[in-house]
Amino acid sequence: MCGIFGITDHKDAARLAYLGLYALQHRGEESAGIVTSSPSGTHSHQGMGLVADIFDEKAVRMLKGSIAVGHVRYSTTGSSLERNIQPFLVTHKKGHIAIAHNGNFTNTVELRGKLEGSGSIFQSTMDSEIIVHLIAQVNVKDYKERIVQALLPLEGAYSLVMMLDNILIGARDPYGFRPLCLGKFNGSYVLASETCALDLIQAEYVRDIEPG
Repeated sequence: MCGIFGITDHKDAARLAYLGLYALQHRGEESAGIVTSSPSGTHSHQGMGLVADIFDEKAVRMLKGSIAVGHVRYSTTGSSLERNIQPFLVTHKKGHIAIAHNGNFTNTVELRGKLEGSGSIFQSTMDSEIIVHLIAQVNVKDYKERIVQALLPLEGAYSLVMMLDNILIGARDPYGFRPLCLGKFNGSYVLASETCALDLIQAEYVRDIEPG
């Protein structure tokens, strides 16, 4: 199932992401991770096991920044290994990208074969990594158009939360098979798999992200 969470424009983003993942723990108990972004760069903490066991006070404080994405994993495509823990974080010429993904692509083999044929080198066995390579290959300056073009080839059921440097993006498949909702917390926007994550941090539910 997997649980995903994102928050932007909040001074305590990492702590709220931790609480959000704690509320979503029932969606995946294999691993968990949080990535944040600050002016000094990106910060990541992740591990195998439960949220409460992976994140202590020291770990949360080390995750500086006002934007955060988090993930709890229930593996489907890709084995339950440390290298498959999400959010998946990469650095390339277009900046830092962190992706937390829920769902499966039905054309994974086809897309991965094409990407590897054009020179892409994969670090994991997750289909989530395909998104990163698709984004890297789109040569468009506008980040919104870049994401739209990168997601177009994907087929299947998915929802995802992405961090592009200091920008938070949420997306769902065209049929809305996987859940993703939008909330607000003291002026900050929140994305989560389920409203229980909003309830725990006392955020206001705004609406579900529309399919596509």
